[in-house]
Amino acid sequence: MLQKTRGVVLNTINYNDKYLLVRIYTEVAGQVTYMVPKTKSRSNKVPRSLFSPLAVLEMEVDHQPKRDIQRIREARSGLQLYAIPTHMGKTSLAFFLSEFLSRVLRDTGDSRPVFEFISQSVQILEMTDKNIANFHLVFMLRLSRLLGFYPNLEDYNKLSVFDMMNGEFIQYQPAHRHFLGVGDSEVLSRLARITYENMHHFAFNRNDRVTIVNRMIEYYRLHLYDFPQLKSLEVLHELF
Repeated sequence: MLQKTRGVVLNTINYNDKYLLVRIYTEVAGQVTYMVPKTKSRSNKVPRSLFSPLAVLEMEVDHQPKRDIQRIREARSGLQLYAIPTHMGKTSLAFFLSEFLSRVLRDTGDSRPVFEFISQSVQILEMTDKNIANFHLVFMLRLSRLLGFYPNLEDYNKLSVFDMMNGEFIQYQPAHRHFLGVGDSEVLSRLARITYENMHHFAFNRNDRVTIVNRMIEYYRLHLYDFPQLKSLEVLHELF
């Protein structure tokens, strides 16, 4: 069935000499794998150059119910990206977040709210001229709300520990091992107030930021099955 949709590029894989496989999160069907020709012909309506990490596209697609790999009939950029491909920090964030999204996005019904959040976040990353060191913290935290396991960060006091299994601060050490100690819990509690608008005001040192990211990934892994290691994480830690 032919239909029009917007989508955000997650990753690309070399399929053979003639085609790429491109994983895209679409507003109409969630995460979909498409076959894209590698040809550089001017008549090609699906240019290979469009498919960079987190690129936002407007597409006409052919979705067949019994087909695992779908086809794109036409595609064009839905958001011109200039800073993300050329700014080292933004490029690194794009690679990390696209890999992260390809692992955590599952079929959860209506994909439009998640798509809107991702596309708006990409636009903010592209346009902001402020410090982006905390961008991925805001992104990961806000996405958890849309996926249904947003943590309760409100009930914090100085002796609290954070129970990652239940997503809340508690006053005693739980019986399981998935919790943050008092020090790490204090760092996490500061995320309750962080947004894209004020993220540049939050001064985390590199060790604290690395701890938060690793713990947030662990939190996702506890609430989602089959979550492998992220290859881009090491590069991200080197920059932020």
